[in-house]
Amino acid sequence: MSATAQPNRALIESLVRDSVFRRLGKVAASPAPQLVVNSSARHMHISPENLEILFGKGAKLTVHKWLYQDGQFASEQTVTLIGPRKRIIPNLRILGPCRNLTQIELAYTDSVQLGIDVPVRASGEIKGTPGGYVMGPKGMVEMKEGLIRAMRHVHMHPKDAAHYGVKHLDLMKLRIVAPGCTTTFEDMLVRVDPSFKLEVHIDTDEANACDLDHATKMELIK
Repeated sequence: MSATAQPNRALIESLVRDSVFRRLGKVAASPAPQLVVNSSARHMHISPENLEILFGKGAKLTVHKWLYQDGQFASEQTVTLIGPRKRIIPNLRILGPCRNLTQIELAYTDSVQLGIDVPVRASGEIKGTPGGYVMGPKGMVEMKEGLIRAMRHVHMHPKDAAHYGVKHLDLMKLRIVAPGCTTTFEDMLVRVDPSFKLEVHIDTDEANACDLDHATKMELIK
């Protein structure tokens, strides 16, 4: 005789809860979405054309580690960024997949190391930003622009945006509670897309400032 499948307890509890709320004329409250806050280390986004210059004709990005957002990954490919007076940042990792423009995202301390005044910008807004030279194993690319300090931001699915009562390109606050180091960040850019999962990106300087590794509570504030 074949074994009878056991009912899913969570499903049963959900059905019972919904039934009780319907009898009471109420709507069951949706659980709060799970907030993830990640530190985004310096990295490069690259166009297919520039990838071939740096790594050779027909070059493709290969996966080193998958990231939290579906389809996004840290690649095995790294480059060297060269700033004024030959100051360099080696082992700059490229994130995949390829994009339609080349852009490098740095933290403030990286810009100090390079000796460049790098502005805070939303991803993709590179007009008027400084550039530099990028060296790969097969060639070099001169970036006329594209060095930014990425504006802190939160990725949201439309359901997450509805939960928080915000829309695409709104600004929020992020509160990080850590022992002796509670910090609130303002000007958190909201980015909404059906492909996104709820995730905040702050740079390494910000993560260190709020002691993200020892955070006990994280919340978004409208």
